[in-house]
Parts: sequence; C-alpha cells; structure tokens
Amino acid sequence: MTDADRLAEIKAATDPCPLIDRHLNEIIGHKLFTLMVIDHKTEEAARVYSSAPEAYPVKGRKPLGTLTGWGHHVISEAKPYIGRNADDIRTVFPDHETIASLGCASVLNLPVIANGSTIGTVNLLHEAEWYNEEHVARGAPFAALLAPHFEHWSDG
Repeated sequence: MTDADRLAEIKAATDPCPLIDRHLNEIIGHKLFTLMVIDHKTEEAARVYSSAPEAYPVKGRKPLGTLTGWGHHVISEAKPYIGRNADDIRTVFPDHETIASLGCASVLNLPVIANGSTIGTVNLLHEAEWYNEEHVARGAPFAALLAPHFEHWSDG
C-alpha cells in the first residue's frame, strides 16, 4: 500500500485516528501513539486518542508548555520536534518516567495546523534514536489530515 492509498483511506474515514495510528506504525513505527488537541482557553492539551489507554487515557490533559522551548517550537512556531533519546524527553516532558516505563526513549511530535495556528499534535514515541527528518516528511501529510477533526474538537 502506498502513502497515497493510506492517505485516501484516512480521508474517507469517519474516525481517522485508529487508521493514522496503524498507518504511521507501519511506515514510521512507534511503541506509543497519542493525539492531543490544544485547548488555548485552559492552556492545556487534551488527549483525544491513545494507543496505550492504560498509561495514557483519552481525555487526559497536560500543561500546554508554550513557555518552554518545546512549546515555543511545536506550538508557537508550528514546527515538528524530534527528541532522540531519554535525555531529550526528560528535558521537555514532565511525565518522562511514565514514557520510559513504556520502553520509549525518543519522540516525534508533528503539529496539526489550521489557519496558520497549531491546534494539536501527533505524538509518536519509540526506542532511542528511532526518529529522523525522513519520518517528519512522511508523517506530515498524515498530521495535516487531522486538522478538520481537531478544529471540531478544539476551542478554535
């Protein structure tokens, strides 16, 4: 199956989240996959999908982090973030111990953008040194497909 076929399947789906999870796992790989929608009113991100609901339940919330380097990079500047090892994760995520307990030591965060603003993130986590710039390029079109759904879930 080509990426174009995958994107067409997702675009036609009523609920694209499980399909994006499956397809990104096939083409990029992950041990943990979550989708977060930005709530600018509460300055939090709300989890709307999780491949590991026991550790990261849907509806879970995290501080937005807009004042951190990560938050400025991903949310304010709408740029992808690659954390290559456990130290990178430790410096940007307060839940780094939970992340490590799942065997994850690298992260790829892809912003979901609508009207030039980050309205959510696609989050893939895996073993150390897993993600690279090629993964950003392959994953970005999948993140873009989520924008209409995230707009519906977000505060706008």
